[in-house]
Amino acid sequence: MDGELAYRAVLAVDIERSAGRGDPALLAIRAALRTVLRESFERSRIDWEACLVDDLGDGLRVTAPAGVRKAVLVHPLFDEVAARLRAHNRLAGALTTIRVRMALHAGDVRLGPDGEVAGRPLEVLARLLDAPAVRTELAEAPPQTVAVLVLSEHFHEETVQPGRPGIEPEAFRQVAVANKEFTTTAWIRTAPAEGPSEAAAPVGPAAPAEVPPAGPSRMTNRATGHGVIYAVQNGAQHITTTRRT
Repeated sequence: MDGELAYRAVLAVDIERSAGRGDPALLAIRAALRTVLRESFERSRIDWEACLVDDLGDGLRVTAPAGVRKAVLVHPLFDEVAARLRAHNRLAGALTTIRVRMALHAGDVRLGPDGEVAGRPLEVLARLLDAPAVRTELAEAPPQTVAVLVLSEHFHEETVQPGRPGIEPEAFRQVAVANKEFTTTAWIRTAPAEGPSEAAAPVGPAAPAEVPPAGPSRMTNRATGHGVIYAVQNGAQHITTTRRT
């Protein structure tokens, strides 16, 4: 395919165990995933309409517009996606619950005149998304875990290693990826089962502090030295020293 060669960030998302749910459920979760991604991109200040979106059947591939900072696709985008999936699953039935694998890579791709995208970066992206290590990571995660993110070495080096605000390097761990003829190392992060803003609020107001009884009060403390300390209710202290003869 002839076309413009351009450096772009690319993202792919795959719904776990989408097969066997039946057409109505599949259509519902596909529509829900597209809505989740669109809202998450907009919330992350990425123009969804400027993205090139390809349908993968049980997922989507998104080529980000020129100029989008790659780090934004890690944070806040991944966290936004996870938060919206958790919200969706709270109201979903067994057939419409969604858990996803997400992959991020970047490189020179060819952009066709009608929105086609091709090139080696897309092959790398597909291998990362479908890698057994990534599938196992999500399959063995608790049911409340809604998403697993895998980054290529290149993407990790330029977005996570610098330690940008909102991106915690310690949240990622390196894994070996072997998928068909493709072998490499990549970095995985699992979304928390619950986001900070979704934590349960304390039940009921805090108990009021006890108010000391009205009226004068007096407390006497004997010092270990040569004096007596008198403390009254308003906080004043009177220290009387005594000398030994």
